[in-house]
Formats: sequence, structure tokens, C-alpha cells
Amino acid sequence: MKHPRAGLCPSAPPGGDASGPAKPVPRHPSMDAAATLPGWTAGLWPAPMDTLPVPLEAEARAIAFMPMTEADLDAVHAVETSAYGHPWSPRHFRDSLQAGYPAVMLIGEAHVGESPWPPRPDGRWLLGYLVAMPGVDEVHLLNLTVNPPHQRQGWARFMLDALALWSRGQGARSLWLEVRQSNAPARRLYERYGFREVGVRRGYYPLSALQREDAVVMQLGLDGTQGTE
Repeated sequence: MKHPRAGLCPSAPPGGDASGPAKPVPRHPSMDAAATLPGWTAGLWPAPMDTLPVPLEAEARAIAFMPMTEADLDAVHAVETSAYGHPWSPRHFRDSLQAGYPAVMLIGEAHVGESPWPPRPDGRWLLGYLVAMPGVDEVHLLNLTVNPPHQRQGWARFMLDALALWSRGQGARSLWLEVRQSNAPARRLYERYGFREVGVRRGYYPLSALQREDAVVMQLGLDGTQGTE
């Protein structure tokens, strides 16, 4: 993939972080089977969901992680194009799936009177999704996106929690990502989560036909250490 990126829409603040005491994840019988998914190497994605605190800002709804498949790409790309000025193309997602990268969607039950967008056959919300690339002792976050109607509700941090939990289960010692230098909301989110800036990649992202934008490289230690690029 030519231009992996992890970040949130610069024009809309990212999901906020969860604060206060943890509370149980709301469950729904129809979603129990999707609460845990086979891991790509070992373990489960993510660990049982009742180990993750649900964002306090979010309305209570049954949620589950589901694997992203080719059949989901139209809906995923609709969210992608609504969230970013420089979105991934369907090919980026397809290449990730074909490479076997972890790619999961956060799905939520719709409340009475809601009309989930983009529409899904099961009538549920696509709250967000992430794509990651495992490496030797590390995991690289390539794409983390929250559906714009559900931003500022803590779902970005919730997905980061799940990714960190899964990554530790795979033996990873660190998480890495690149984010556009201009994407201040996403950089604040990652900094608050514990990521630190460790470098800059010049001209990493396309900006226009003639211009490119630098990427800020960020790293999170999963074993109490911080690395450098």
C-alpha cells in the first residue's frame, strides 16, 4: 500500500477519551457470536469485550467487532470518503485484506428511530474500523477511522484499546503509526493515549497534484518502554 495513514478527519475532532470509572460493555444476544474473532496469528481479536471500558460519551448500544470483508468495502469506503479529504481508495482496503492484515469493523446496534449510514444488510451502524500491519515485535496502525456521526464519542480510543490489547496478545512490544502533520485533532488523540512523536517522514502523503505533506511518526510502547525509529 503506497500511502498508509492513521488519523482522523482534520475538520472534525476525533473520538474523545474515556474518563471516569469503567463500566460493563452492553451486550445483545444476537451479537454474542461476534464478540470475539479468530486472531490472525494467535489468540483472539480482541480479547473478550467485557475487558474494555465503553466510552462514557457514547450512547449505550450493543457493539461488537467484526472482520472486514470484500462485501463490506462499499460501506467502508463511503465512511472513508466522508471522513477524509485524502481517503484511501477501495484498492488500499482490498490490498490489506488480500495481504491478511488485521482489518476489523466496530458495529453497533441502531436505536429506535435511527437510520444507520451507510446502510448495512443487518441494519446496524458501522461505527468505525481499523487496519493494522503486524511486524516483528510490533504492530503498525495503518488506518483508524470513526464514522463522522459518531465522532467525539470515544470510539477512536475504544478501538485503540482493542488494538493495544490484541497487539500485546501477539507479543508486540510497540505500536507505530504515521499521521499527517496538519491533522492536529488526531495527533492530540494519540498523544493523550500515550503515543509520542519520534520522527518525521518528509513528503510522505499526497496533498495535491504538485505537493506532498510530511508525516509525523508516532510510537507507543506496550511493555513500558519507548522506542525510536
